[in-house]
Amino acid sequence: MARIRAGEALAPFRVLDLSRVRAGPTCVRMLADFGADVIRVEPPPGVDANDNMFVDSREGGDFQNLNRNKRSLTLNLKRPEGVALFKRLVKTADVVVENWRPDVKTRLGIDYESLRAVNPRIVLASISGYGQDGPYAKRPGFDQVIQGMGGLMSVTGFPGQGPVRAGLAVADSSAGLYAALGIFAALLERERSGQGQWVHTSLLHAQIAMMDFQAARYLNDGAVPVQCGNDHPSASPMGLYRASDGHLNIGAAGGGNWRRFCEALDRTRWLADERYATDAARIANRAALSAEIEEVFATATVQHWVDLLNRAGVPAGPVYTVPQVFEDPQVRHMNATAQAVASSGKTCTFITQPVHLERTPGSVQAAAPDCGEHTDEVLREAGLDDQEIRALRELGVV
Repeated sequence: MARIRAGEALAPFRVLDLSRVRAGPTCVRMLADFGADVIRVEPPPGVDANDNMFVDSREGGDFQNLNRNKRSLTLNLKRPEGVALFKRLVKTADVVVENWRPDVKTRLGIDYESLRAVNPRIVLASISGYGQDGPYAKRPGFDQVIQGMGGLMSVTGFPGQGPVRAGLAVADSSAGLYAALGIFAALLERERSGQGQWVHTSLLHAQIAMMDFQAARYLNDGAVPVQCGNDHPSASPMGLYRASDGHLNIGAAGGGNWRRFCEALDRTRWLADERYATDAARIANRAALSAEIEEVFATATVQHWVDLLNRAGVPAGPVYTVPQVFEDPQVRHMNATAQAVASSGKTCTFITQPVHLERTPGSVQAAAPDCGEHTDEVLREAGLDDQEIRALRELGVV
């Protein structure tokens, strides 16, 4: 098959994807969805015992969603012939993405300076657990470990419950997205300078950045964030409340929202109650206010209150299970999913790219490839003939 064209925005660019697990593939998926020619470079089966970490099946939903719109080339980078072949590919590439421990690329001879010597325009994006240097640089970095070290687990959950991990891979996913942003910036700067550069981020720094207002309040105001359950730490009423048939989230903080909320619930007397007169007062008296709100909400359904509050301009929404998310009419309208057929014939469903470009949108055009599915094709594009490819296979290089 020819290269996959999922979009036009990044169609001029070729990306060599050395990444595994989640952070790196998340980064590269964004490039692939917008049309970059992405070649997933994988070791031949049996070369790396950790290659399929967390991968039950290449046809599983997680692997497919992370690696759609990519081609696959097998290449043994533990052999000098494999490294030489990789550098040959680098000559015509724009971006290399890797998420190994920092010393691995240097040991293999494909660190930034080595790649730059081959192609001065190359952008190398590195994602690590803790950064490219420093006392923890050589530690392996896993999402849950980083959630703990980055502060997220200390603010997730209910008071006194003890640390709780978030229900998704916040550190991995955010590091991948920050890396993609760095790549875009480096490619844009290259238009001016003509030079590539080394872009690197880490799960730890990304997780700290995702702490956002919680970390900023501590650094500037000395406010130590704590577990608040489903309540917002610095606003009220803003959180989860029970209705007659389930739960809903509301965001009635701020003077305007608070007034509209009280008027919609026909509880204007709350506006005159000194306990609820200001944001600070409502936070201080959160328990009493929440009890009064839930007394009202208990009289009708979640849907009733969601509709009533949104009509009044007060943010409110139901709490969905994952299946309910994809049944929601707005989610359907947004085309939040798309399908593609894997090489086995299985139809896979993907989460579409949440960033929309009106003129050059991204898309899902192809399911994740089989391991090495495009090896011969990519090597022929690099100028190798069939005899050379057979020789590489006999040597175990591809």
